[in-house]
Amino acid sequence: MLDKRAQILLKTLIEHYISDGQPVGSRTLSVSSGLDLSPASIRNIMSELEEHGFIASPHTSAGRIPTQRGYRLFVDSLLTVQPLESEILRRLEHELSSPDPQELINAAAELLSNMTHFAGLVMIPKRQGAAFRHIEFLPLSDKRILVIIVTTDGAVQNRIIVADKPYSASELSQASNFFNQNYAGSTLDEVKKKLHEELQQMHSDITRLMTAALDASSKTADGSKESVVIAGERNLLNVQDLSTNVTSLRKLFEIFERRTSLMQLLDNSQRAAGVQIFIGGESGYLPLDECSMVTAPYQANGQTLGTLGVIGPTRMAYERVIPIVDITAKLLSNALSHT
Repeated sequence: MLDKRAQILLKTLIEHYISDGQPVGSRTLSVSSGLDLSPASIRNIMSELEEHGFIASPHTSAGRIPTQRGYRLFVDSLLTVQPLESEILRRLEHELSSPDPQELINAAAELLSNMTHFAGLVMIPKRQGAAFRHIEFLPLSDKRILVIIVTTDGAVQNRIIVADKPYSASELSQASNFFNQNYAGSTLDEVKKKLHEELQQMHSDITRLMTAALDASSKTADGSKESVVIAGERNLLNVQDLSTNVTSLRKLFEIFERRTSLMQLLDNSQRAAGVQIFIGGESGYLPLDECSMVTAPYQANGQTLGTLGVIGPTRMAYERVIPIVDITAKLLSNALSHT
C-alpha cells in the first residue's frame, strides 16, 4: 500500500495528465502537490511509483504518465467526484421526460454523448414476460429449420435453428401441435421450466427440437443493431489519445458496428450495483489500452432493465463523467417507471 505522500503525488500527476495530456515532471509535482518535499525526495517517490507499475516514462520525455494500474488506483481510492451543476441536472431532467420508452433510451444515449463529448450508449431492455400464442416449425434444408413464434402481444419472431438430426414435415407439424396444445399462453421461462420438469415423460426428439427453438428465441441475434443504442461515436475521432492509433481505433469502430462485444460487456455490468469503470483492456472487450468505459445499470419500478454508459479515452475527466453516467441512469430509471 502506498503511503500518503506517494498517493498525493500520484493523484496530482494523474490530474495534471488528464488536464493537459503532457508527461508530468518533478518540478510540476513540487509546485502543485502542496507537499513540502525536496526535488530529490519527489524523484525518489516517483521512482517507487514507477517500480510498482503506477506510472511510466515515455521515451521522448523526462516526465511520467499514468499506467492502467495507476488509473485503477486513482478511480478506486484517490478520485474526488464532483457534484453536477444544477444547470446540467435541469437539462438532463428536461431531456428525459418523454412518455415513449424508446425515445427516452435514444435521448439518454445522446445526452451521455453530448455531456461528455465521447460515445454514449444504452442497452435496450430485453423483451421479457411475453406469453406465446403460437409456434410453427418449417423445414428449410437438411437440419435447418425455420421457427416462427407469435406472442400474445402480436410480436412475431423468426429464427433459424440447426437441429441435431433431420426432421420430416410431419414430425415438425407434430412438434408444433404439441407445443401449441400444451404451452400456448405460457411465458418463455415457464415453458423452459415445464420442458425441464417433463423431460423424462416426453418424446426426446420433440424435447430437443423445442428446447433449441426456445434458446434461439431468447437470444439476440449476433450483430443486431437494435440491442444497444450508440450516439456520438465519431466524437472519438477528435480525441488525440485515440485518433493517433488508427489500427486500434478501426477495431473499436468495428465493435460499434457489430455491437456484440458491447452487449456482453453491458450485460455483465447490469449484474453489478452502481457505477462500474473499465480501464484499458480490463473488460476484455475493448481493443484500446487508451480507452475506458464507465457504466451504470438503469431500472423501471425496481427491476433492472439494462445498462448505459460512456466510452472515451483512458485520459478522461472521471470526476465529471462518473456523476453524469450515474445521474443519467437514475433519471432514466425514474422516467421509465412513470411511462
